Amino acid sequence: MKTPKEKANGFAQRLGPGLITGAADDDPSGIATYSQAGSQFRFGLAWTLLLTTPLMIGIQMLSARIGWVTGEGLGANIAKICPRWITFVLVTLLVAANTINIAADIGAMGEAVRLLAGGPLVLYVLGFGALSIVAQVYFSYERTVRILKWLTLALFSYVAVILSVAVPWKQAIHEALMPWAYFPKGVTMNEYASMVVAVLGTTISPYLFFWQASQEVEDNNRRPEAAGLRSHPAYAAEHLSRIKLDTYVGMIFSNVIAICIVVATAVTLNEHGITNIQTSAQAAEALRPVAGDFAFAVFALGIVGTGMLAVPVLAGSAAYAVSEAFGWKSGLSHGFHEARGFYLIIIAATVLGTAMGLLAVDPMKALVWSAIVNGVISVPIMVVMLWIGQSKRIMGALTISRRHRFFGWAATAVMAVAVAFMLVTSF
Repeated sequence: MKTPKEKANGFAQRLGPGLITGAADDDPSGIATYSQAGSQFRFGLAWTLLLTTPLMIGIQMLSARIGWVTGEGLGANIAKICPRWITFVLVTLLVAANTINIAADIGAMGEAVRLLAGGPLVLYVLGFGALSIVAQVYFSYERTVRILKWLTLALFSYVAVILSVAVPWKQAIHEALMPWAYFPKGVTMNEYASMVVAVLGTTISPYLFFWQASQEVEDNNRRPEAAGLRSHPAYAAEHLSRIKLDTYVGMIFSNVIAICIVVATAVTLNEHGITNIQTSAQAAEALRPVAGDFAFAVFALGIVGTGMLAVPVLAGSAAYAVSEAFGWKSGLSHGFHEARGFYLIIIAATVLGTAMGLLAVDPMKALVWSAIVNGVISVPIMVVMLWIGQSKRIMGALTISRRHRFFGWAATAVMAVAVAFMLVTSF
């Protein structure tokens, strides 16, 4: 009979790619988007997160399954069934969106530390950029995963913020389930549609697909027996069950935290007339006079913790996508000299993102456009993923089930409708 501690350790060991992927979704750029949604629309956009939770679970389980079954990441699998130019366009857009996200995240981390401790912003931004590169290039795969797992605890800071303010839960649930009950004055339908796409795009993001699939490949590569046992029904059932648990926990955790951020900013900012948030650090600073120093400090520290988690995932997923699409050796389990192209992409994306983080650009516009790009390119990538998941040539006997197809195509349809609605209302 296992002790409670042994059960807890066993449960924690079953969590990995899904937990880290879900937590990385709530990065500083996501925090800024959710903060803007809460401050501008109060509880009226919480429905998007309730809707995306099952859809996100379905599409992330698909990406993890593809990585585990094929032993290759999404970039390599997309290149198998798409013309080279389509693969190149999708990967280029992914890298561009990820680099903008890195810039926003590193800039937000630097600003959060400046708010807490004072000092020069430039020094903090350069420091976080350098730390992110060193951690990915010099740390082993096992140490990187262990650190990323611990960093997921930073997200509990937003639960602490919720517990420190008075939330009108009846009103919040009412507006979340009936969003038409509250629509802010002066807001156009295009602005509403753009924010919906931004929330969806920052929640269901392509970089999460590539990262989780590639992490399953990394885990497989650490188990020499995996390739031979993959076709064994009991072995496959055990690992697909582990993927399911890992993904459920990671995605539910991610969306609960996102809802906490929307609710916290709706209660503290919207109710006090603050409806225009440009950065996650600005959201933290705005909390101080209305929610107190504790909420401010916890919110700001959460930005730093989530940024340190998200930047390696953003840079890593870009490197995986490029390397896999072009057939380069890739993976954090390889050293720099073994996978030079892979690590050079990580370094280039992080350096460029750090440099962009120092520029005087409108951060919220950059974040929203990045989220919109994510929303737009998610649609074709999700379509291709579903084709791969249903392909017996690629997946063998482990193609996705009918229920899995339903949730995958539902997620794709929701993203497509949201993007189409945004484009129509823009005219």
